[in-house]
Amino acid sequence: MLESSSVLLFIVFLLLFILLLVVVLIRRNATAALLWNEIIREKITNLIMNQSKEQRILNFVLQNAVRGDPCSVLDAIDKYCSQKEWAMNVGSEKGVILDKTVEEVSPSVALELGTYCGYSGVRIARLLKAGARLLTVEFNPQFAAIAKQMFEFAGVQDKVRLLEGPSEEIIPQLKKKYEVDTLDFVFLDHWKDRYTPDTILLQECNLLRKGSVLLADNVIIPGAPEFLNYIRNNSHFQCTNYPSHLEYMKADDAMEKAVFLG
Repeated sequence: MLESSSVLLFIVFLLLFILLLVVVLIRRNATAALLWNEIIREKITNLIMNQSKEQRILNFVLQNAVRGDPCSVLDAIDKYCSQKEWAMNVGSEKGVILDKTVEEVSPSVALELGTYCGYSGVRIARLLKAGARLLTVEFNPQFAAIAKQMFEFAGVQDKVRLLEGPSEEIIPQLKKKYEVDTLDFVFLDHWKDRYTPDTILLQECNLLRKGSVLLADNVIIPGAPEFLNYIRNNSHFQCTNYPSHLEYMKADDAMEKAVFLG
């Protein structure tokens, strides 16, 4: 009896020790944290609540933000994702870099690759001058549906056109189907392995003019080494790196700005 109790106690302590190690690993390692948040924790929560994380984010915004107030919407998303569930928005810290870039460029036509829940789309749209427009591309139909509601609630729907489908199919259609001559600003925040081919595609489709600005998120985590190698060693681009942190975490990340020189 005493031996059985000792074994059980040992197992309990072992499990607690393993749990402690997992917590420490998650806090110290960004990759482990992403794995935990995006795969394990999210799947479990989705199963329990029978609802996607993105729907929960939207619900929180609808219940806590002010309709027609983009800044209120952004604040609500940041609050939810920093306090409740991590999500892959650009976030408030890197959002400042995005804001400053958009303000500097003052684009008439902007393109976003990777809409997700609409956070960065709202962030960009709220800064656009009268008559300017944002085209935002999202491959996932569930994310696109959430983003559409987010844009409408934030009151920026008249400035934003959401294009659903793969970026490699939509980019070649921009000139004829969506009446785009050239792009003033491009925000890359979709699949990282698409950064390079889509940048090349933008050039091949003559969508970049001298002075067009590209801004790429998450170039350290998850990372876009192929894109950085391509863009930094290309005489057609002038690059600037903006060190920052991964959204809603302390892990180092960065954004890369590339100005097209023609």
